[in-house]
Amino acid sequence: MRIFSTAVQQVLSTNNIKFFYLIELNFNQNYYLTSYSSDIVYNGNTYQSESGLFEVDSPKFNTVLDREAYKIVLLDFQDEMSAEFKANVVGKPVRVKLGLLDSNNNPLVGSNDIVDVYNGTVDSPVIDINWDNKVAILEGASPMSDLDAVNSFISSKAGMDQVSSTDTSFDFIFEDSEAEIKWGKV
Repeated sequence: MRIFSTAVQQVLSTNNIKFFYLIELNFNQNYYLTSYSSDIVYNGNTYQSESGLFEVDSPKFNTVLDREAYKIVLLDFQDEMSAEFKANVVGKPVRVKLGLLDSNNNPLVGSNDIVDVYNGTVDSPVIDINWDNKVAILEGASPMSDLDAVNSFISSKAGMDQVSSTDTSFDFIFEDSEAEIKWGKV
């Protein structure tokens, strides 16, 4: 069960809830970004307010692949993200946290004040350039998104004996024996 500080509980009990994001990108260089109007120090890291954080979309559920996708959009006029994307950021960690503002619009940044929203990896980075701006779009995906992973599988009795000497799943595969298998409804 998640335990919130008294300050967060007070904010949640009001009708005026204001929030900000803290985003951590662990690429070739670590990036700490915030949607708050000034820099925020949390957990020993300084989250930059003028980092180019443009948009954070809530997770979208994909019914075809049974996964959630999370999108972060950053302005990339300095070509920092372009360089990172060229160096390959697919599979690199992305963390999104949510913080609340108190009644005086000050960020609550204690250890029980910040909520983890998303911990995942970059799935598909894209640079989008149009007449108005240049943005880097990061789509993070849940661990289920690694659908093209290939895992080894032991497919012989000798191989299975190395894993478990009591497993009998391959005992009759290579021998001359017949088995009657009933298929479908019995």
